[in-house]
Amino acid sequence: MKRPLLPLALTLLATTSAMAKDRATFRHTPSQDEERPVVVDATVGPQGSDFALRLRFQKPPFGPECGTRCANATVLLDTDASARSGLKLSDKAPENGADLAIIIQGTRDMSGASADSYLRVKVRQLADGARTVEEGELIAELDHRRDSDRVHVEDNTVFLLIDASNNLPSGRKVRVVYHPPGGKALQATIPGMLSGSANRGKVMIFRRGGWGKARQVQTEGK
Repeated sequence: MKRPLLPLALTLLATTSAMAKDRATFRHTPSQDEERPVVVDATVGPQGSDFALRLRFQKPPFGPECGTRCANATVLLDTDASARSGLKLSDKAPENGADLAIIIQGTRDMSGASADSYLRVKVRQLADGARTVEEGELIAELDHRRDSDRVHVEDNTVFLLIDASNNLPSGRKVRVVYHPPGGKALQATIPGMLSGSANRGKVMIFRRGGWGKARQVQTEGK
């Protein structure tokens, strides 16, 4: 008998309720029969000229444990918080307006004598009118083995720093969308690159080169 999905929870971590939140945390409880690693806890926020992400999966996102069904998660950023630019799906789709897609994939490198499992992160910029994420321009492809300053993995947790200086639409707010499998899309608003918060060092989810010092995600308020 399949266990139904538990309610999804979205917690916004903020200094005041009147401002865009400094960072957002999404939490999702997958069904027990979910075979693929999925994000169960994600923290997203601006950090300098980057977007910082801390993603925790319910099982290792790559490697022998997941076999051929490893992580394949997408976080969308609407970098100017405007539906007029970026992705265009159906009229009321929460993904509309996304300008940047961050795709996290557990995969294998078949080029050597033996298959080497690794974590790949693709970053696609979504031009106005793009109908799918795949239509976006690939502006970065990161590999946790060689891009250790941008991608770091600790057990089931993935830390990312995504460059936001590639002529992206900018605004004072950024809308974050995460659509877990089998659930409804979760949305939150964080400061944009024009807000000044990131450049003032107000938000520091973790320190580049000091991944082990990442701040613990706060618990949900009652």
